[in-house]
Amino acid sequence: MSDGPKTVTAAVIVIGDEILSGRTKDQNLSFLAEALNDAGLQLREARMVADVEAEIVAAVNSLRARFDYVFTTGGIGPTHDDITADSIGAAFGLAVDYHPAAVDILKAHYAHTGAELNQARMRMARTPAGAALVENPVSKAPGFRVENVYVLAGIPSVCQAMFHSLKHELAGGDPVRSIAIAVHLAEGTLAKGLSALQENYPDVGMGSYPFYREGRFGASIVARGQVPERLTAAADEIRQLMRDLGGEPIEEEAGQN
Repeated sequence: MSDGPKTVTAAVIVIGDEILSGRTKDQNLSFLAEALNDAGLQLREARMVADVEAEIVAAVNSLRARFDYVFTTGGIGPTHDDITADSIGAAFGLAVDYHPAAVDILKAHYAHTGAELNQARMRMARTPAGAALVENPVSKAPGFRVENVYVLAGIPSVCQAMFHSLKHELAGGDPVRSIAIAVHLAEGTLAKGLSALQENYPDVGMGSYPFYREGRFGASIVARGQVPERLTAAADEIRQLMRDLGGEPIEEEAGQN
């Protein structure tokens, strides 16, 4: 007898005043949501916090206790407002100092480029005591991990490269797959039947998303589940519901969402 699908959860903390001010448009959350699901982790919560140590500490401690993995982005550069390493240290009650391997990585990188490894750049080698490094194939300054918290860069290309470096460490569960079906019917027309289907398929999430296209109203129904057979069966019944109500199902791009 099957024990059912395995669920592994994750949360993301996007750190930075520049995100909250709107000056910088975040790209990391959408990337991580998709990449985590591909790795078998369900992103259950995301927070955006300012460059304030107390707020970062509170978010990290809240989320690391509730989810299997936590990923932070931003705040690990060379400037005074890059306070993530110190904040993670404070969250875990750990001293923060220069990580010997990180120092070696930076020394080798700056010797190769010819740029000066000044005190500001050396800040990027600081981690909480006992942290494991996360490789940075792009600009070399590493991220790090403390227990179930991974600390990544804020620059999207670097964040993505760091994630690809660490994803082999993640112990994922079964990914959530989705099937999206649109129809030119109002949400209110679908609501009663959709509610009944949701009761019959408690293991399949069903979301309704209204649209207005080419002068016509309609709704996209997205079914999500971890068991392919149940997801397929639920989608078939959604299509039949649409036909019964006088609509024609329109298949939309499916994925793992």
